[in-house]
Amino acid sequence: QVQLVESGGGLVQPGGSLRLSCVASGSTLNYYSVGWFRQGPGKEREAVSGINDSDGSTYYADVVKGRFTIPRDDGKNTVYLQMHKLQPEAAGVYYCAAGGGIVTYYLQRALMYDYWGQGTQVIVSS
Repeated sequence: QVQLVESGGGLVQPGGSLRLSCVASGSTLNYYSVGWFRQGPGKEREAVSGINDSDGSTYYADVVKGRFTIPRDDGKNTVYLQMHKLQPEAAGVYYCAAGGGIVTYYLQRALMYDYWGQGTQVIVSS
């Protein structure tokens, strides 16, 4: 069992940057594949990014490629979501999730993950 806590959300102006953190407890996060998802108002939850537990391969949704990265800090048991050039359509609640042995092809599938954090809200407004 692993517990996940997201942080780092808040209000940012269009074009700005935020770094979200997903900190794990109860287990070592490196044992799990980790994904980031977001849900905007009136929208379904969508995959944003993910990182494989075995080889470190990553997934990025087309809408965030080149602007988001998913760094990992093993010493802090933390996976980040570094977001640049944020626009209003990127607003929503961001969740991190963990699951064992999720191959890169399935990192974008929410049903593959066993553990979820409570989310952190990102607001993009001028």
